[in-house]
Amino acid sequence: MSWTRGVLAVLAVCVLLLTGSAGCGAGDEGEPEAGDSATPVGRLLDTTDEEGRRYREVDAEQAPEAGIEVQPEADASWDVRLTVRDFRFSPEGTEAKAVAGRGVARLFLDGDHLTSLRGPRYRLAADLVPRGTHQLTVRLYADDDTVWAVDGEPVESTADITASEAEPTGATQPEDIEGRTVTEPATDR
Repeated sequence: MSWTRGVLAVLAVCVLLLTGSAGCGAGDEGEPEAGDSATPVGRLLDTTDEEGRRYREVDAEQAPEAGIEVQPEADASWDVRLTVRDFRFSPEGTEAKAVAGRGVARLFLDGDHLTSLRGPRYRLAADLVPRGTHQLTVRLYADDDTVWAVDGEPVESTADITASEAEPTGATQPEDIEGRTVTEPATDR
């Protein structure tokens, strides 16, 4: 019976080793998620954006894509909607490393950085858009603050928006019979 006790002890050790090693590192910390790349993504270029962030070149078939649509709202603000393909927004607190197709979107109004987005919607306040035509650009960045790029160009999209003067509140100017604004009282001729 002593040999059976020895075999059982060896089996128990094997089970402990197998279950112990399977339990090691079972947490998500530091491990890539399914579909994430554990190797460096793309190639860093010497080219930078306006803020000095380097471009990260990826092949066109692996590159994310971005689109932007802007609609005026009744309160004179703007509803900004982003469409992305082969890209997902990283949550706050994500590790600062480049992972294929993941990161943040940055909005620029007439070339000036406006905000960073971790989702596809944004409300652009009316007071940020003075009267005239402006360009609103969305550009995609990796979590390490590099700019996603294809053929040396950033992955971005731009929409033109035109803001007109706000309608005057209060009294309106009277109109004559033909619909023209009257600035002086009409006189009989």
